[in-house]
Amino acid sequence: MLEYASYALVLFSLAMYVVLDGYDLGVGMLSLAARPERRREYGEIVATAWDANESWIILAGVVLWAGLPGAYAVILPSVYLPLIGMLIAVILRGLGLEMQSAADGYRRGWALLFGGASLAATVCQGLVLGALLTGPSQRDGMFQGGAFDWFSRYSVLCALGLVAVYLLAGAAWLQDKTEGWSRSGIRRTGRSLLVVTAIMTAVLGLLMPSADPQQSQLSQPLRAVLFWLAVLAAVAAGAVAWYGFGRRPDWRPFAAVATMTACGLVGLAVLSVPVVVPPALTVHQVASPHSSQLFLVVGVGLCMPFVLAYNAYAWRSFRGKYTDPVERPIPPPPARTFPLGVSPAPSGALRTIVRRTLLVALGILATAVSQDVFGGVADWIDPVGVVVLCCASLAAWIVGDRRDRRAGYFHADLVGIEAETTS
Repeated sequence: MLEYASYALVLFSLAMYVVLDGYDLGVGMLSLAARPERRREYGEIVATAWDANESWIILAGVVLWAGLPGAYAVILPSVYLPLIGMLIAVILRGLGLEMQSAADGYRRGWALLFGGASLAATVCQGLVLGALLTGPSQRDGMFQGGAFDWFSRYSVLCALGLVAVYLLAGAAWLQDKTEGWSRSGIRRTGRSLLVVTAIMTAVLGLLMPSADPQQSQLSQPLRAVLFWLAVLAAVAAGAVAWYGFGRRPDWRPFAAVATMTACGLVGLAVLSVPVVVPPALTVHQVASPHSSQLFLVVGVGLCMPFVLAYNAYAWRSFRGKYTDPVERPIPPPPARTFPLGVSPAPSGALRTIVRRTLLVALGILATAVSQDVFGGVADWIDPVGVVVLCCASLAAWIVGDRRDRRAGYFHADLVGIEAETTS
């Protein structure tokens, strides 16, 4: 039964990612159509919790790799290209978001990078979902297809459907967090996206029997009851979202859209369990040994409350409507002066280069030998050596911080406050 616990952890992590990161991807896409003065506001809203939201997909990948390695071995090579595209888009999205947040005022290039990368990441995720639903080509638990098997008409429709879902979640989140939209504008945008989402869901559901190689399991009474209960719950949540757009309380549409999304994911899980990779690769066939399952379930089970607490803390800290913070610019660090006729020695820059080079070398060395150490081989170095490397890196870090403190870099805020008070 432990393999089902691992599978449940994967599904739960993916559901949390879709519900949480879906809205900030939707906000990013909506920023492409927003007025320039609103794009920075959208980015600041997403910046409060986007890294916490994306931690769930990392958790899902770790559990899939360690708990269901047979599925990981088939799924990953079948969707290499869209996954790589998604990772690149996520990196560029974070770059645009952080650079826009750090800039003084609005920067069109960074804002467009944030929005475009959000759209690219969503499309890539939809292509991956479509490839999984149509079933990767496999034989004896090994992928046997080509590099572009993930591209099909159904996967393109899945990408469009996921874009609609994320846009809907983003619109609901903006109603909860902003004051800039008029009530009529919120109602019109939200309801239009809700209609598009419902149409795409219906189209994908009708085409799934012809695209999915797995035989339908709705002939089983329990499975059919659970599936239609999930559908009815999703329809009810959609009705609540339709009524809530443009009306108070502002949190109601987002709660309804999140419930609707979760019900859709539950419906997909009910249709497929115990099959992990269509058409017939089951949980039992792809699971790792019992000892690995036990270690994984206990380890991830202990980590998951901390991830949930991280999300809850971020939501609580930034609850309420967004307000543009008034930030005081940080003054430059104080300049170091030298006696007349004495030039600064280049030893400081040389020490910095040497220190950073050693830190990089130590990190690479620790990474290179970690597999041997924790695999029980220890051909290059034993665990004591790893401890020595970590302590050396920590010591170099502390020494560098102390040097920067003596140079005055950590007193920039105090210097600025003193300058303001004296002036």
